[in-house]
Amino acid sequence: MIYLDNSATTKPFPEVLDSFVAVATNYFGNPSSLHELGRKAERLLSQSREQVAALLSVKPNEIIFTSGGTEANNLAIKGVALQYRKRGNHIITTAIEHPSVAEPCRQLEELGFEVTYLPVNAYGRVEVETLERSLRDDTILVSVMHVNNEVGSIQPIEQIGEMLQRYPKVIFHVDHVQGVAKVPLDIKKARVDLCTMSAHKFHSLRGAGILYVRNGIRLSPLLAGGGQEWQVRSGTENVAAIVAMAKALRLSMEAYEQQIRQLHVLKERWFEALSHIDGMELHTPIKHSAPHIINFSLDGLKSEVFVHELAKQQIFVSTTSACSSKKRAPSKTLLAMGVEGKRAESSIRISLSWENTIEEIPVVVRAMKEAIQKLQDVKR
Repeated sequence: MIYLDNSATTKPFPEVLDSFVAVATNYFGNPSSLHELGRKAERLLSQSREQVAALLSVKPNEIIFTSGGTEANNLAIKGVALQYRKRGNHIITTAIEHPSVAEPCRQLEELGFEVTYLPVNAYGRVEVETLERSLRDDTILVSVMHVNNEVGSIQPIEQIGEMLQRYPKVIFHVDHVQGVAKVPLDIKKARVDLCTMSAHKFHSLRGAGILYVRNGIRLSPLLAGGGQEWQVRSGTENVAAIVAMAKALRLSMEAYEQQIRQLHVLKERWFEALSHIDGMELHTPIKHSAPHIINFSLDGLKSEVFVHELAKQQIFVSTTSACSSKKRAPSKTLLAMGVEGKRAESSIRISLSWENTIEEIPVVVRAMKEAIQKLQDVKR
């Protein structure tokens, strides 16, 4: 098997699975319980919070554990909108956000909020000047992803944060799900107020996520209940998944230090190999793009058919994001970048991890060429 769908989900590290099993087996108490088993679980929760905060260079009380990236994005966007609606009802985001940002914005529009969806250039990047021109007196939130999940373009987060310093009433949220441990982001230096991360994107398990909330920012809770997570996110914490997530974050950051150059080399080799496939058009920009995402299209071929053909050979790639792949619509990211509709319907995403190797490239490219030939023969 050759797995090239790491932006959808990563394979958990073995050590992370061991931690999950050990905590779920031996420390299964409710962390809110007063007895010894509960206190032990609560201590593990606190230690995980401190570990995550230290890795992100923020304070432990600025970390809220969630069920994943979707919940964290919803909490950030709706939480700010409902908490600060007396200050204003205007939100700014981009045309290429993940559905877990775009859909909450759509829902808020139904509640009377106004949302500006910023365009991107041909490289999938937002212009800071365009964003600043869109600010209004009633703007309360700017939400911009760090790394695009489909093409890997990196947004100018630090420049946006610096610009927003002149607008202190505007809260800045960053969806950092695809950037964690692949593209560094100094949350404090970039003046980010809210930042979303998801465990299963950095070799942990699904069911856990992180929302960084800068001290001083208040959120209207989405879930009412026992008041866990600083009264912001009620619900019994998934201690085993959180402990595993903290460990995975540490291991992923260590892997970054040791292997990031190799990942860049791998991406360059992929670019070179793909350029020899007839009809291929590369959509991931060479500059300002993440080291692990490569997006391209194949002239005249339906991407979902191509993905299934490769899967028959145990090679796993994807079309758009996993959360959008079943909608069978052209990639909205590629359309926003100015890619023609037919091309946007035939896009393929390769997403790498630390475990992928250069030796896999010729194997996959050969399988791709065979699949293209087979599908073209069927069309004739």
